[in-house]
Amino acid sequence: MSVNKVILIGRAGKDPDVRTLDGGAKVASLSFATTDKAYTLQNGTQVPERTEWHNLIFWNKTAEIVEKYVHKGDKLYIEGKLRTRNYDDSKGVKRYITEVFVDSIEMLTPKVQQQAAPVPPPLPMQQPTQRQQQQVQQPAYQQQPYQQVSPPDDLPF
Repeated sequence: MSVNKVILIGRAGKDPDVRTLDGGAKVASLSFATTDKAYTLQNGTQVPERTEWHNLIFWNKTAEIVEKYVHKGDKLYIEGKLRTRNYDDSKGVKRYITEVFVDSIEMLTPKVQQQAAPVPPPLPMQQPTQRQQQQVQQPAYQQQPYQQVSPPDDLPF
């Protein structure tokens, strides 16, 4: 038994490159970055941040989804398989490339929410008294109960 499964969470390094093949099938390719954060070992050694770049390949329906919805910088969850292929470069040297053939994708970047109506400006606030300012600066366990403050009479409501 063998398993060839890749799970990645990262960001799109560019907008996808989408092509339509002669038979009508779509294929999309995308550079994808995953980053390990920097950290410090117990002995004080600094380990710098490290970014790995992956080549993602999407076919048919997933290629159409990627074409419509994925843009540079979007955060994605990817599941797929590793595939390695080779080719000869312009100098005749055999080159190898490893790609992730994506089976499923989930968008992790939230959609931009459009506002239905403009947000009204904030209401003017009464300046806090010196006693209220002191209460804010004291730790929670030392604060006195808050006093009720009435809004100014010149507000429009």
